[in-house]
Amino acid sequence: MKKIKIGLIQQANTADIRFNLMNLAHSIEACAAHGAQLIVLQELHNSLYFCQTEDTALFDLAEPIPGPSTGFYSELAAANKVVLVTSLFEKRAPGLYHNTAVVFDRDGSIAGKYRKMHIPDDPAYYEKFYFTPGDLGFTPIQTSLGKLGVLVCWDQWYPEAARLMALRGAEILIYPTAIGWESTDTDEEKKRQLGAWIISQRAHAVANGLPVVSVNRVGHEPDPSGQTNGIQFWGNSFVAGPQGELLAQAANDRPENIVVEVDMERSENVRRWWPFLRDRRIDEFEGLTKRYLD
Repeated sequence: MKKIKIGLIQQANTADIRFNLMNLAHSIEACAAHGAQLIVLQELHNSLYFCQTEDTALFDLAEPIPGPSTGFYSELAAANKVVLVTSLFEKRAPGLYHNTAVVFDRDGSIAGKYRKMHIPDDPAYYEKFYFTPGDLGFTPIQTSLGKLGVLVCWDQWYPEAARLMALRGAEILIYPTAIGWESTDTDEEKKRQLGAWIISQRAHAVANGLPVVSVNRVGHEPDPSGQTNGIQFWGNSFVAGPQGELLAQAANDRPENIVVEVDMERSENVRRWWPFLRDRRIDEFEGLTKRYLD
């Protein structure tokens, strides 16, 4: 049976990028020491979540790929002999930036990258100001552990993205994430939002017969503009199996590292029991390429 141990690093970030990097390095080493073969980091893990405001000076946080951060994480992947999924602010060219996941193989080489396709633009999540939508498609990244269907945060609400990754042979769906509550939301609304977030991703696991790994940041990050009370990132990083079963879940109020074993061969059995890919009516799905069917 093919089983792999997956490490999830749920971190609370500070304004000190060097401090954040050292925390991540220690956590990667700790997960590897507990047997993790694949380690997933949260979205934009080097810094605070800077998209709460629109500020052209913050483009200085972006880096080329390859660049300083890819060098740093390449060394960590090789030293710990792990496949590592990172999330970086990519400077592709002057005035052209992406929210980019970079995957490193166990020898430290860059196995591939994915540029976030769905870009939100909501209060406190002004990502369209910073990121150009991805142009690499929904293509799994081949690693020594298998094909990883890496997507990023807002992508997790779109079943089409998960499906296209599955149709291209992804063996697992992975979502580096940055999502949380605004303080003015009621407790009931907070529960609904968190529940919807978990349900949506567990549904991708079920519909595609694949494990899902979602790694969120945690802790409060203030709004530099003072227009809101900032974001309380809700953590709850989790791993779900191919029937949506929760295999592990982190807390909502503290940093946490989790290492969980996932049986990668269960997908084959689940897809035999529930052959959703067999029964898709692809002859009737043309409407999915339209914005809306009037």
